Amino acid sequence: MIRDLHFAWLELSILLPLVAACACVFVRNRRISQQLALAVSLLTLGLTVGEWLDFGTLGTFSAQDRGSLIRRWLGYELFVIDELSAPLLPLIATLFTLTIAATMRAKVVRVSFGMTLLAEAILLATFSCTVAWLLTVLLLIGTIPPWIEMRQRGRSTRVFEIYLGTHLVLLIIGMWVIRLVDESSGWASGAAVLLVASSVIRAGIFPGHGWIVDLVERAAFGTALLFVAPMTGAYMVIRLILPLVPVWALHTVAILSLATAVYAAGMALVQIEGRRFFAYLFISHSSLVLAGLEIANPVGMTGALCIWLATGMSLAGFALTLRAVEARIGRVSLDEYHGLFDHMPQLGSLFLLSGLASIGFPGSLGFVGVELLVEGTVEVYPLVGTMIVIAAALNGIAVLRAYFRIFTGTRHVATISLAARPAERLAGVTLSVLVLAGGLWPGPTVRSRYHAAVALLQLRQGSAMDAGEAADHDSGHSALDDLLNLPTTQGDLQRQNSTESQ
Repeated sequence: MIRDLHFAWLELSILLPLVAACACVFVRNRRISQQLALAVSLLTLGLTVGEWLDFGTLGTFSAQDRGSLIRRWLGYELFVIDELSAPLLPLIATLFTLTIAATMRAKVVRVSFGMTLLAEAILLATFSCTVAWLLTVLLLIGTIPPWIEMRQRGRSTRVFEIYLGTHLVLLIIGMWVIRLVDESSGWASGAAVLLVASSVIRAGIFPGHGWIVDLVERAAFGTALLFVAPMTGAYMVIRLILPLVPVWALHTVAILSLATAVYAAGMALVQIEGRRFFAYLFISHSSLVLAGLEIANPVGMTGALCIWLATGMSLAGFALTLRAVEARIGRVSLDEYHGLFDHMPQLGSLFLLSGLASIGFPGSLGFVGVELLVEGTVEVYPLVGTMIVIAAALNGIAVLRAYFRIFTGTRHVATISLAARPAERLAGVTLSVLVLAGGLWPGPTVRSRYHAAVALLQLRQGSAMDAGEAADHDSGHSALDDLLNLPTTQGDLQRQNSTESQ
């Protein structure tokens, strides 16, 4: 049973940036527009945190707004909050707030803050929506703000249009067919293929990953970050694909995701341009999330959901730091040393910290997620665990290579100060603290992600678990309880495993 929140948090968090986006159209001064967007984003962040805390007091899996106007008009609710989306909504609001705040004055004239607020409203509505037809519409209109931004900058949108246009066409046709035909018919299998292909493109899985690289290269870095960092493709898979397609289709997505994670990590290692490096690093991490979501194991899926949160926060901090460096020296090349650490030590430290956190360095939330993901898969699928470790290792080498190329190796001569602005330091420190806090005190986050994983597995099965599945569920719960006493170093983990073996 869906319970009511104590306040209309969801509708207000969507409506507020939407109204402010309309107001920004009439504000000609871009500096004032930025201040308005920042104030609205802060209020929206407060609303999303409020709904998360309110939801936590209810002790239920899902909840809806109290006194919802939409429910009064339509007779049913369009937007709900549950265990899956509860922490994702504050994450989205945090990303938008920090990105707006960290935008330098020299770049303000090139940024449409009204379009940024519109994108925030669309994303919050998308991650609050469980109704299939509305979610499909939101996925469609969510592609409009970055498309408009690239057109206004005079950039080619051909790759973006081809990939995401194909994704939307396949999604609409697949959803329409699979709901009209019998599950055992050949048409249902064909519709499943269409849905899988659509999800592969939106999630950036090989061979449908090209649009992410193109978007990061051609759009404003902030726009690209805000479009890809929340991982809308993974949310689409959970809400639309997971309940409808057969097991073989999910296994196909898992195999492609694992291959993409290793491939993209290798590509990130050899990139000579900073933005392309970030694009492939993000694709590798998001592929690990999608692979973990296809594993029918509560612990493994819990790890994937933890990596989702960790990647969203850490890679956002990583990208904002890289964006700040770009604002000072232009596009960053990784085929030469820049030696910028003496001029911007805070940015260099944040770059390294957020990069290491994204690959699962001990003490970060990513470390917890990777350990859970490997723990949940290696006993059943040893090759899967091996590929996860290989991808993480390659990503770690790529991050260190980028750090050394940008911040060490030579002495950079500058005639003006390149030090980080307070807003840039605040953005990086905030995201780094969130990642480290989740790693050093992982219990609440892991338990929340575990509850969401169990519900997703039950959704996939479509009915109560049989005896064998219940045994797997119980063993997963036991393993999770053991891992909640999380070690902070690899040595502690090895000693814990040795004790359990004895």
